[in-house]
Amino acid sequence: MSTIRGARERARTEITAAIKDEARAQLAAEGAAKLSLRAVARELGMASSALYRYFPSRDDLLTALIVDAYDAVGLAAEAALAAAPPAADPCARWTAACSAVRAWALDHPHEYALIYGSPVPGYTAPKDTVAPASRVALALVSVIRDAHRTNGLALPPLSAGLRPEADRMADDIAPDLPPAVVTAMVAAWSQLFGTISFELFGHFNNVVADRDAFFEHTTTRLAHEVGLRPQAIGTSAGSSAGS
Repeated sequence: MSTIRGARERARTEITAAIKDEARAQLAAEGAAKLSLRAVARELGMASSALYRYFPSRDDLLTALIVDAYDAVGLAAEAALAAAPPAADPCARWTAACSAVRAWALDHPHEYALIYGSPVPGYTAPKDTVAPASRVALALVSVIRDAHRTNGLALPPLSAGLRPEADRMADDIAPDLPPAVVTAMVAAWSQLFGTISFELFGHFNNVVADRDAFFEHTTTRLAHEVGLRPQAIGTSAGSSAGS
């Protein structure tokens, strides 16, 4: 029985992968809004009723593709950090993670557009997408947290008017980090994906020629804005902890 069960599980895994691959091909050709289970089934030579046993609805298939995309870009950032241990230059670790995200986006533009582009009409992401969607942000937070614990951070400025919101975000996102740093981190996270999106969706055409140099400059500036400095240049951990 175990042999039969194993064969069925392998077959299901292979068919699920084939469905996703065909769905990704449709994303590239038609966009997420036109993704169709019937069209996927037709291209795979399956009956629609058979495909529904794997994905009961278009939204279920979209969710699977979204989770896969978030996991893939998150893994890219995490792998870049794994190659540079916590003791390494914090700015270099930050820019390595950011560069890995950009490289993944350029290699997978349609999957990037699925998760960071325009919302798909009629689709509401379920809670299943929350944890995968957090992986890149958590990778970047880990760089800041490691620097804070070992060498300290150069605190970004924080206006009095933003202080209540900064305190709230710090409580929700990273209570162990100074609110000024958490606020700067959220801004940096949005600017990272804004920069990548501008490049990927053509907004830098006839504006930025050397995209690599521009991206490195941008992400290094963002590293400084969240309090990171090359090889722990900055305030001590103790001096940043109370803000």
